Amino acid sequence: MIPEFVDIGGHWKVLPAGIHYATLEEIELRFATTNKHRKQLFSGFKMGAMALQKAGCRKIFLDGSFVTEKPVPGDFDVCWDSMGVNPAKLDPVFLDFKNRRKKQKARFHGEFFPSSCCADGKCFFLDYFQIDKYTGSAKGIICLSFLSGKKKRV
Repeated sequence: MIPEFVDIGGHWKVLPAGIHYATLEEIELRFATTNKHRKQLFSGFKMGAMALQKAGCRKIFLDGSFVTEKPVPGDFDVCWDSMGVNPAKLDPVFLDFKNRRKKQKARFHGEFFPSSCCADGKCFFLDYFQIDKYTGSAKGIICLSFLSGKKKRV
């Protein structure tokens, strides 16, 4: 179950600190049912998630204004676990970071980063996503696990 938002002093309420496991259906129900824009973002997120799963990805982590209370989020951000990913099956768009990830945004309406890459010269994306950019406080993210089709703990 995805927890309720909390106020940490930023622009919008966010998920409480930690990694919160959810299914695609739970993500859709919680974040994609309030307006057409959110539905469009979810559609792109789902398309990207399925493409990563087909390449062997086992876990993806969802962040961005999409997983906040912001009524019309700008986008979503994902970092994906490269463990088990078959490079021959990975769509090259997931490794194209040119022009501020223009091709990713055009196809999916959001951005995808390998979780093992450094986000800001200081920490990996998985850690970076769990820090609120307005307050510097800890915040939560969503994990979608493809392990046996069930939500699993790491």
